Amino acid sequence: MINSLLGVVLVVVVVFCVPLALVEKQTIVDSAQNRVDAAAVRLLDLVDNRLANSEPVTGEHFGTQVAEGSYAEIRIPGQPLITLGTPPTGSRPLTATESGARGETVTAEQSRSDVEHEIGNMLLLLGLVALLAVQAAVALAVWQARRLARPLTDLAETAERLGSGDPRPRDRRYGVPELDRVAEVLDASAERIGRMLTAERRLAADASHQLRTPLTALSMRLEEITALAHQPETVREEAGIALQQVERLTDVVQRLLTNQRDSHGPTAGGFDLDEVLKQQREEWAATLRGSQRRLLIEGLTGVTALGTPGTVSQVLATLIENSLMHGAGTVTVRVRTSGSSAVVEVQDEGAGVPAELGNRVFERTVSGRNSTGIGLAVARDLAEADGGRLELLSLRPPVFAIFLGRVTGASPR
Repeated sequence: MINSLLGVVLVVVVVFCVPLALVEKQTIVDSAQNRVDAAAVRLLDLVDNRLANSEPVTGEHFGTQVAEGSYAEIRIPGQPLITLGTPPTGSRPLTATESGARGETVTAEQSRSDVEHEIGNMLLLLGLVALLAVQAAVALAVWQARRLARPLTDLAETAERLGSGDPRPRDRRYGVPELDRVAEVLDASAERIGRMLTAERRLAADASHQLRTPLTALSMRLEEITALAHQPETVREEAGIALQQVERLTDVVQRLLTNQRDSHGPTAGGFDLDEVLKQQREEWAATLRGSQRRLLIEGLTGVTALGTPGTVSQVLATLIENSLMHGAGTVTVRVRTSGSSAVVEVQDEGAGVPAELGNRVFERTVSGRNSTGIGLAVARDLAEADGGRLELLSLRPPVFAIFLGRVTGASPR
C-alpha cells in the first residue's frame, strides 16, 4: 500500500509539476523580457521629447530611468554614444532595441542572473511542495497500512488458533466493514468448531464408556473359561486367543479416547515386529482354515519398530480381514525396510482395488462391496496416531503397507 500510494503521488508530481515548472519558467522569462522592452520604449519616448523640444540629450538627464542591474545605450546621429548603468555580466543578456523617427536608437539590456535566480526560487518552491506531498502521502499510506495490517495480523492469529484446535471466538471488530465481516465469519466458525469438537469428544467418551463395560465383562468370562482345568485344550487355547483380542480391542478403544483428548499423540516405543506377526498368525489361523486360505509371512525378521504393539496389531488385523473379505488366495505379509522406516506389506491374490476408488478406499463410507467402509479409515487414523502411516502401494495386486519408525541400532535378519 505504501509503495502503491507513493507511486501514484510521484506520477502526479511528475505529470503536473514538470509542465507547471516549464510554464512558470517561460512566464518568468517573458515577464523579464517585457520589462526590458518597456524600459527601452520609455527611454525612446523621453529622447524623442527632448529632441522635439530641441533640448540637449545627455546621460545626466536619463540616469534615474535605468534600474539597478540594468544597462542602456542611446545612439543619436551626430552625437556621442550615451550609456546608462553598468553592462551586464554573463552571456545572453535580455535585450530590447527601439528606434525613433529621427534615427535615434535605444538599446536596453538586463542580466539573466536575476531571471535565473527567480526561476531557481520557483523550482525550489515547487520542489518543497512536491516533497511535502510525498511526505503526506507516505504518512497517510503508513497510517492506512497499519490500520489494515493490525486487523489482518489479528485475523491470521485467529485462523491459526482455529487450526491448532483452540475454537474460542475473539469477538474483535476493527471498524473496517470487510474485515469485520471476516472476523464475524471466523467467530461463527469458531463457535461451530467448538460445538463439533465438544460433540465428538462427548461421543468418544460415551462410546468408550459403553464399550469398556461389556468388554470387561467378556474379558472376565474368558478368563474364567481359561481357568477351568477340565476344559479341552482346544477350548482353552481359543479362549486365550479371544482374550488377547478383547484386551487389544480394549486398548484400541482407550487409545481412540486418548486421541480425542490429546491431539499430540502418544510417545512411541520400540517393539519386536516378529511378536506382532506371530500373534496375527495365531489369531487368524482358525479363520484361514475355515476359508481354506493361508497366511504367508516373509521378508526380514528381527526388525524393531517404533510404535504401540496393540495399535499395529489392530491395523494389521484390519488389513488381513480386508484381504479375507475382498481378496482371494494366499494372504502375504511381508516385512522390509525403507531408509529409517520399517514397512509391513499385506498382499493377496484377488482382483485388487478398482481404479475408480484408488486412495479413496481410506475415506469413510467408501467401500468396494457391501461393507461399512469404516475399517480402513479407522486403521489409517490409528496408524497416524501411533506415529506411522498407512498407504495403498498397488491396485493390482492389492498391496497395503504400514510405514513405521525403525530403531536403527537393531540389525534385522
